[in-house]
Amino acid sequence: MENDENEPSLNNSVNGSVQYIFNQGDGNKMEFKFDEKGLIPAIIQDEATKDVLMVAYMNKESLQKTLETGKTHFWSRSRQTLWLKGETSGHYQLVKEIWYDCDEDTLLVKVEQIGDVACHTGERSCFYRKLYPATDV
Repeated sequence: MENDENEPSLNNSVNGSVQYIFNQGDGNKMEFKFDEKGLIPAIIQDEATKDVLMVAYMNKESLQKTLETGKTHFWSRSRQTLWLKGETSGHYQLVKEIWYDCDEDTLLVKVEQIGDVACHTGERSCFYRKLYPATDV
C-alpha cells in the first residue's frame, strides 16, 4: 500500500524500534527511528542564544502537530497524553528549525521561547543545575 506523497507513515523495524518516514513532497524522504514505545527524544534549543532549554519526547502525532502548527507538541510519558508546550503557562515555543542526528533517532528543535521560561519549575532552562565541575556554595 502506497502512502500519499506528503503523508507520514510508520513502519516497524527489525529491532523493535519504529521508523517514521516523512515525505517532504519534493522526493526527499526523512526516516526517523522511534523507540519501542513509539517515542523519539527532542532537544529544545533557543535559536538566538543557543541555550538548551529542555529535553522532551515526541511521538508521531506530536511531531506531526509540531510541523503543522509551528509550535512544539510533545508526548507526556507520565500522563500518557499529547501536550502543547505553553498551553497552560502561555510560554509557547515557536519552531524555527528542526534538525535530526546522524542516527536518525534524536531531534534538535530550534525555537523562539515565548515568556522566557521553558522549565515547569519557572526557570528559563531545565538545565539550571551544574554537576561538574562542582560549584562552591
